[in-house]
Amino acid sequence: MSEIKEDYQYHYAELVESELEKDPVEQFSKWYSDAQNSGIALPNAFCLATASSDSRPNARMLLLKGYDSSGFTFYTNSESIKGIELQQNPQAAMVFWWDKMERQVRITGSITILPEHESDEYFRSRPRGSQIGAWVSKQSSVIDSREELDRSYAQLDEKFENLEISRPQYWNGYKLRPGSIEFWQGRNNRLHDRMRYVLDDSMNWVIERLAP
Repeated sequence: MSEIKEDYQYHYAELVESELEKDPVEQFSKWYSDAQNSGIALPNAFCLATASSDSRPNARMLLLKGYDSSGFTFYTNSESIKGIELQQNPQAAMVFWWDKMERQVRITGSITILPEHESDEYFRSRPRGSQIGAWVSKQSSVIDSREELDRSYAQLDEKFENLEISRPQYWNGYKLRPGSIEFWQGRNNRLHDRMRYVLDDSMNWVIERLAP
């Protein structure tokens, strides 16, 4: 760890109030477009943080599959650890980190499960291998070996040959409805720009600058 430079100097940009969109989703869309154009391999990768009913935290990387004014969408196995925790405690946080842009976005809010027809539609758009994988993997459960996983995949690959693969009932879409969205722009001397949008009692977005 001592080899990591402590005096790294940020140089990409600044974030000032006059340049912000009034709506945080529109601001996210601008930054997401920048991340896509920067050459980052997976600009839609984010860390999802959840907590169990007894307040034990968990975090893992996922892929964002859509967003609009109503929230941010992802898909997962509802019987996995994250799925169980989202059922027990339907609050979560997302963090996007775009290193080439020296930016991160933090989103917190409540979780709702998508209607089945939306999950069906997205599942049909997935590659066939990923569809079979959703049936094979009992996500987060203990398995004996990699060979067991590969054997199950081969069996289902043969079973589903020339057939349309339906969505497992335990594989669902989720939407995080934001209550706050923070935009972080790296600046020199650790004096980063942090602009946070929060919903007030009238459900209007209020913009605040936070100390770095």
